[in-house]
Amino acid sequence: MKFTMVHNNLNVFDLEKSLRFYQEALGLTVVREKHAEDGSYKIVYLGDGTSSHQLELTWLRDMDRPYDLGDNEFHLAFAVDDMEAAHKKHAEMGCICYENPKMGIYFINDPDDYWLEIVPVKK
Repeated sequence: MKFTMVHNNLNVFDLEKSLRFYQEALGLTVVREKHAEDGSYKIVYLGDGTSSHQLELTWLRDMDRPYDLGDNEFHLAFAVDDMEAAHKKHAEMGCICYENPKMGIYFINDPDDYWLEIVPVKK
């Protein structure tokens, strides 16, 4: 028996704001969508055009406040082929929330304050 990772889910408060962020910050684009007939939810899957792994963003109509992420020890990691250019872009966007120069990594936070690790491509 073999399991393959397919997607990760993040619940988001403002779907359109999140879609704009993930497109601008990481180049992710919409792969597919699911909408409840009654409008109670929208699920949007994003892809990077390279891997088969997807990011599922879920919006719930009845959520009336931003999500409480607690200690937010959860994160997703993205490898980038040009760390310097990525860091410059994210600094300009104002979304860098933590840097670890010794490890050669940094984190950005999305509109819901989820942390996203940026790591260099291993060569």
